[in-house]
Amino acid sequence: QVQLVESGGGLVQPGGSLRLSCAASGSIFSSYVMAWYRQAPGKQREFVAIITSGGDVNYAGSVKGRFTISRDNAKNTVDLQMKSLKAEDTAVYYCNAKTPPSYSSPGYWGQGTQVTVSS
Repeated sequence: QVQLVESGGGLVQPGGSLRLSCAASGSIFSSYVMAWYRQAPGKQREFVAIITSGGDVNYAGSVKGRFTISRDNAKNTVDLQMKSLKAEDTAVYYCNAKTPPSYSSPGYWGQGTQVTVSS
């Protein structure tokens, strides 16, 4: 069982920045595939960014160039640095972990953290 706890959400103005963090339990965090998803009101949850155990990253087209995912295996954390935020980035952001050996979906989810982009 993997527990994930997100933090760092809040209210930010358009064009601003915010850094989300997800703390994970488990002694083999370095082998987890970690991702961020988000869900806006009335919409389905969507993929935002992913980082593999080897450090390879990928992003949704809507956030590429603005968001950066990173991990610290010593601290069991994965961060999402968000810049140039837009109103359409407003959502609940969820951390997701997929674990060995199968790395199967859905994996484990955190409780989510609210990000609101508004003036």
